[in-house]
Amino acid sequence: MISAQRYADAVRPVLDRLVDTQADGVDRAADLIAAGLRAGGVLQAFGAGHSEAFAAELVARAGGLVPTNRLSLHDLVLHGDAPRDVLADPKLERDPAVAHQLYALAAPQREDVFVVASQSGINGSVVELATLVREHGHPLIAVTSVEHSARVAPRHPSGHRLADLADVVLDNGAPYGDALLPLEGGGAVCAVSSVTAALLAQLLTAEVVRRFHQAGEVPPIYLSANVPGGDEHNLALESRYAGRLRRTA
Repeated sequence: MISAQRYADAVRPVLDRLVDTQADGVDRAADLIAAGLRAGGVLQAFGAGHSEAFAAELVARAGGLVPTNRLSLHDLVLHGDAPRDVLADPKLERDPAVAHQLYALAAPQREDVFVVASQSGINGSVVELATLVREHGHPLIAVTSVEHSARVAPRHPSGHRLADLADVVLDNGAPYGDALLPLEGGGAVCAVSSVTAALLAQLLTAEVVRRFHQAGEVPPIYLSANVPGGDEHNLALESRYAGRLRRTA
């Protein structure tokens, strides 16, 4: 029977395998991120659909890195000139042209590092953004399901998947279709990619902070805005990146 306990029992080994199998990739990704941030860069994080949760886990949260931006399809309306109804298109993330607008709105500098998350790694906006990132010489870290991506055809005209373009690929450990618990009549329930993505985001944060400490530097880390002095601390750090960090509700 499907139950909360059955899901919990299924998730635990997935998380354990992720920690064991992705340690090397996390180290290599943290090297890229720490080098970029120490050189004055910003971490640019993008995910479409539910992969937005990965970007949200990295950006503008208590205990997280200050020089971070969350790129989103909503930027087309919030920061660009696209009409609001463009977001009603359920296939928007499949459009490669979207990536050019997102990259232009991000206005990244040379030192910026990109992390792009996608369970399937095949949609046009994701693969095109990865292509642009490579063309402009930014380090690129991909977070994807290696199993799922290998079993589906790319939707980008190039035939590439996200994993084909990245300097480092982090496997989120999610199965084909994302859901963990099979149903008797077919299909499955209870997705796992958001859970594993959150873990990967925090593993990356911890390793980036460790590299700052190893270099004898104080990492730029947010305090909770809901503790005394949090707002003042955070605003002081954000001021170092004036005009480069986007913070929306």
